Amino acid sequence: MRIFKKVTQFDFLGRRRTAWILSAVLLAVSIGSLGVRGLNFGIDFTGGTLVELEYLQSTDPVAVRSTLKEAGIENAIVQYFGTSRDILVRLPVSADKAASEQSSDVVGALRIAAAETLTEGAQGGLQQCVGTGGGVKDCQVQMRRVEFVGPQVGDELTEKGGLAMLYALIGILIYVAFRFEWRFAVGAVIALVHDVLITLGVFSVLAIEFSLPVLAAVLAVIGYSLNDTIVVFDRIRDNFRKMRKGSVLQIMNRSVNETLPRTVLTSVTTLLVVLTLLLAGGEIIKGFAIALLIGVLIGTYSSIFVASPAVLVLGISREDMLPVAKEGAEAEGDPAP
Repeated sequence: MRIFKKVTQFDFLGRRRTAWILSAVLLAVSIGSLGVRGLNFGIDFTGGTLVELEYLQSTDPVAVRSTLKEAGIENAIVQYFGTSRDILVRLPVSADKAASEQSSDVVGALRIAAAETLTEGAQGGLQQCVGTGGGVKDCQVQMRRVEFVGPQVGDELTEKGGLAMLYALIGILIYVAFRFEWRFAVGAVIALVHDVLITLGVFSVLAIEFSLPVLAAVLAVIGYSLNDTIVVFDRIRDNFRKMRKGSVLQIMNRSVNETLPRTVLTSVTTLLVVLTLLLAGGEIIKGFAIALLIGVLIGTYSSIFVASPAVLVLGISREDMLPVAKEGAEAEGDPAP
């Protein structure tokens, strides 16, 4: 607790200009990258065919990509999907071939190449697989899953995903304005837009695939960031009503400091879970975990350095937070003549 006591005397709002410069740089980079490069949408949004394969022995995605190119299969995205024996192949929508034909071509080309590069160490595994009734080629490269998403479905998902984030922000604006005051609502939405743009910007800059699980993580980040911001706003409102002395800046700064232990503990415990998902969850939820990791860090930062300073700049005062006296309250308390 001594550590928290020392930390919670920090002049957070006094450092708001430095924080704004940092946020401005991050937002400029994010918006610039989103405008120039855009997001690396997965087949959930763009449409295409996904083929998941399991090799008998470790393989190299670069070699797989070269094999597919030699077989006339262009624009294939190849990556590990778990272990070094699990390969994921993504193909764009083809106007000439159906998804079943595309997957058959991929598996056929890779099985021929795998037969030529079979090592002696893998012979035992091959014989064991054949002994259970599998074919020689089937055992060398097994097709585990095939998925197809049409381009129309991808466009619909893109539209609905964007609308989901927009509706969430509008709902939050109404809720915070009703519970607190319109300046707090604007400050909360500014912080949320800040968090979403920077999270998407990181995905754009690093060209990380943006899929449906990532979209779900972005929506979860909105909820997490709002929860953190509401806790700070709630303490600000209470202190405005309890503290008789002190300027608006001092009251808000004290409120942020008082909620800091809770903010730090919540963020650290959440990050531990997210890091576990990122390191041990496998390739299928890697994007989801990365989005949550970025969102938790940015959301914690924005609840302190973006939301509260925004409310301060909008001109909040003690009078704005005082409860409204009900009409006739004084009259009811006076004795009858």
